[in-house]
Amino acid sequence: MLNLENPKNDKKDDSGKITIDEFMKVDLRTGKILEAEKVKKSKKLIQLKVDIGTETRQILAGIAECYEPENLIGRTVIIVANLKPAKLMGIESQGMVLAASSDGTILLAGFDQEPGQGIQVR
Repeated sequence: MLNLENPKNDKKDDSGKITIDEFMKVDLRTGKILEAEKVKKSKKLIQLKVDIGTETRQILAGIAECYEPENLIGRTVIIVANLKPAKLMGIESQGMVLAASSDGTILLAGFDQEPGQGIQVR
């Protein structure tokens, strides 16, 4: 926004952009999916049990239209580990799985090699 009274306070519109310090607050971790099952009465949700090294988390992911639960077991994913728990369909989700989506296709973020569980992602 242009400040005509004090040009030193001119700021470009950076809405939506975060600083590196803000990004570093997000705790991204690797985790191995131990269990996966479709959430009853939901077309999109799969309930996951994910080992993140120090503990096992229950995470709900809206990926059921693109993944079968049995094909997820053993897969290493990236999760947001410091997200506040939220209830979806009455079930607590203790994180978020990272994925990309385009034209209705969802692709889980992953690795070419097995990094192990609980490894910090940067």
